[in-house]
Amino acid sequence: MTEFLTEIAFIFQRLDWLGVVDILLVTVIFFSLFMLMRGTQAVVLLRGVILLVIVVALLGGFFRLRAFTWLLRSTLPALLLAIPVIFQPEIRRALERLGRASVFLNFEGKETNSQPIIEAICAACQRLSERRYGALIVIEREAGLQEYIDTGIKMDALVSAELLVQIFIKDTPLHDGAVILHNGRIVSAACVLPLSTETNLAYQQFGLRHRASLGISEVSDAVAVVVSEQTGTISVTHNGKMIRRLDAARLQNILTAFYRPRAKGVWRWFRRAEPQKESAKKSSEAGM
Repeated sequence: MTEFLTEIAFIFQRLDWLGVVDILLVTVIFFSLFMLMRGTQAVVLLRGVILLVIVVALLGGFFRLRAFTWLLRSTLPALLLAIPVIFQPEIRRALERLGRASVFLNFEGKETNSQPIIEAICAACQRLSERRYGALIVIEREAGLQEYIDTGIKMDALVSAELLVQIFIKDTPLHDGAVILHNGRIVSAACVLPLSTETNLAYQQFGLRHRASLGISEVSDAVAVVVSEQTGTISVTHNGKMIRRLDAARLQNILTAFYRPRAKGVWRWFRRAEPQKESAKKSSEAGM
């Protein structure tokens, strides 16, 4: 015990302003990780890891249980190797957020006018809600959704309320699945999305359409608008969270805050090819 306190006193004696900055940086990193994992299953796992580290420190520093301490310390390297597997969803989400936080490296063009698109989505959702037609509209943002676009039927059409309503009318070929929007255009319909792995009891009552909207928001930064076929309720999902019971006005306010389509700029080399421009080029070649 005395040796432990002596070591702590020695550390504080050597602490200077650079060390304080170092400690603050580490604190900010750990705080960011805690905020990222808040409300997820990783919190329980993190508590177990912290408890294990505390037990090792206490037994090794106070009670001198050498065999038990050796056993725990021997398992720590294996635990460190398991951390990327255990916290894979959280690590992926953190790296995606870091990649999207390109404040100083953003050389893209001006944002396109998203208001007509938002108004068309809101009008379509209002009509679908009144008729109790189920719908799922996914708006692509910074993270590409090409792997999910490929599962559907390619469309490459302008966004309009009439077209969206027509797609989700019952018993039509494209009504079962999701519509994905990219750069202000409908690029694909009847798309298959990943289902949410959330075990929250409040989400388990949802059907496949709602779970798919949560799932796509968990694996990307996309915004999904879902209309319930049973109740006609309009909901929005983003970042694994769902906002329910929206009317057209609230839906428009939320989409205005989230929807940020951008014109293609310097970062186009890191993004997938735009299907609408490819189809336009093919059409012009055919006309020639």
